[in-house]
Amino acid sequence: MNSKSSMVPEAKEAMNRFKMESASEVGVNLKQGYNGDLTSRQAGSIGGQMVKKMIESYEKNMK
Repeated sequence: MNSKSSMVPEAKEAMNRFKMESASEVGVNLKQGYNGDLTSRQAGSIGGQMVKKMIESYEKNMK
């Protein structure tokens, strides 16, 4: 089973919204679907922002 088919549809949609939100926070314009024209720096900044927000959320919920 590949990774795309194993994700729950609701979770996939939530992750897409999270990715779009994170992209807008770092100033990268994402479009729906394929975004292969992004630079490595842009893609990395989106992923980094997502990880940062996940860590902040985890730490907040630990208290």
